Amino acid sequence: MKKILLIATGGTIASQKTEGGLAPGLSPGELLRRVPDARAFCQIDTVQPMNLDSTNITPGHWLALAALIEENYGKYDGFVICHGTDTLAYSGAALSYLIQGTRKPIVLTGAQKPIDREDTDARQNLLDSLRYASSGDSGVCIVFGGHVIAGTRARKTRTKSYNAFSSINFPDLAEIRDHRVVRFLPCAESGSPRFTHTLNTRVMLLKLIPGLPTEAFASATACCDGLIIESYGVGGIPDAYLSQLEALAHAGKTIVLATQVPQEGSDLSVYQVGHRVKERYRLLEPYDMTLESTVTKLMWVLGQADDPQEIRRLFYTPVNHDLLF
Repeated sequence: MKKILLIATGGTIASQKTEGGLAPGLSPGELLRRVPDARAFCQIDTVQPMNLDSTNITPGHWLALAALIEENYGKYDGFVICHGTDTLAYSGAALSYLIQGTRKPIVLTGAQKPIDREDTDARQNLLDSLRYASSGDSGVCIVFGGHVIAGTRARKTRTKSYNAFSSINFPDLAEIRDHRVVRFLPCAESGSPRFTHTLNTRVMLLKLIPGLPTEAFASATACCDGLIIESYGVGGIPDAYLSQLEALAHAGKTIVLATQVPQEGSDLSVYQVGHRVKERYRLLEPYDMTLESTVTKLMWVLGQADDPQEIRRLFYTPVNHDLLF
């Protein structure tokens, strides 16, 4: 029987009603009492390093979760993290970079309604996650609504429905059907796990809108080491901002030019407004990566390197299915 560590971090799955709205309140033991069938196929220990609405999750919490898994890696066959849905995709991506090469399942899950509600999705999601964590090789992934999604490919695409998460620009790894794991893709990881312990959180996201003041770019020079610009379509920079881009490049900032469009990715070679800036400023392009992966990978890369060539190499090295180009 597989031995699983359940890591509770709060979120809707563990929330209770308060006068001010839902807030995390249930212990991991209380969560497990609502999925008694799990005891038939795995042995479960629990730990609760934090108890937060996931709106309050920060990169420091990602580092703490990675350290907790590293500390317990040799003791368990798999890990299940109960997490709020709002930043779940960011946490799944971040852990994919902080813990590479793991063949042991590291599963993140949550719910759209608390586990003590009669009409909740929480019990099924938790049971599915424990089942998947007990089923063999996996790496970092998200299990939600019966779907198993690579940790770098998930995005919350619905705010209320039970099928809240989608795999962006990549197929599901597996599904949970009739209490069985149906695998579509093999585990991408191999060898021994590699844990890293540093993130550079001085990363900023700037979303272009028509008429955005040029001063928005100036603020980035002071507060970040890496800037992700969400442009339109396949990607490009409006003429009005070229001098600001020049200043950022001259200041040594790492600039990533992404797209606001979630499906099919960027391609800066298509239009002049993209091609000219990519060639002139040596911008990084995330292609089909999700925004969540782009943000967390840039934090991870800048935490490991400051040489521009090494930053480029690490950014373009695929991790856990995050990049196809």
